[in-house]
Amino acid sequence: MRLELLAALDAPRRSAGLLTVTEVLALADTGNVIYDPFSVLISRHLKLGEGNVLYPCVTLTCAPTAELRLGNRNVLHTGTLLAAETGAILVGDGNQFGEGGFTAKANRPGARIRIGDGGRYLGGASVFGECSLGSGSQLLGAISVDNCTLAGGAPFSDADPDARAAVLKGSGTARGLVLEVGQVILGNGVFRAEDVKPQAFYHPKVKS
Repeated sequence: MRLELLAALDAPRRSAGLLTVTEVLALADTGNVIYDPFSVLISRHLKLGEGNVLYPCVTLTCAPTAELRLGNRNVLHTGTLLAAETGAILVGDGNQFGEGGFTAKANRPGARIRIGDGGRYLGGASVFGECSLGSGSQLLGAISVDNCTLAGGAPFSDADPDARAAVLKGSGTARGLVLEVGQVILGNGVFRAEDVKPQAFYHPKVKS
C-alpha cells in the first residue's frame, strides 16, 4: 500500500485517539484476529486480552477518563459497538457479541457495565446505564437493557435449564430488572418483572 494512502487513513484515527491501521494489525501478536483492519476502530485506551476475534465494522471507543477492558477469546461480530465515554465497560472471557449487532454504552453519570464470561448477546441487543450481566447470561433479540442485573450461572448448553444464567429474549425495553439463576423473560415491548418464568418453562428438563 502506498505510504501516502496509509498516512491519510491514519491521520483521523490519531486525532480521535484510535489505533492506526498498523497498530491494529499488530494486535495479532497476542493472538487476536482482526479480519479487516481498515473498518475496525479501536481506542488506544482499550485494554485488550488475547485470542479475541473481531469481524469487520467493529468499534471499540474509550475516553481517556473512562475504562474499557476486553478479556480473552471473545468474538465480536460485525455491528458490535462498545463505547466507554463516562464510565467503565468491563468484559470477561469467551463471550459472543452479535450476530445481528450489539451495543454497550457507558455514556452518562454513574454508568458502569460489567459482563462476565461465556455469555451470548445477539440480535441487536443494547446495554446502557449500570448493568451487570453475569457469566453465561444471554440477551437474545433487539432489547434495550437499562440498569439491569442478570445473574450468572451455567451456560446455555447446560442440561439443567434452571441452573443456567439469566436470560432476556424477544424485543423491547428492559429497565431496572433483576433476574436470578434459571430465570428468563420473553418480552415484546416492555419487559416486566411479573413475566419472569423458570427457563424450564420453555426448555423442559430432559428426564434421565
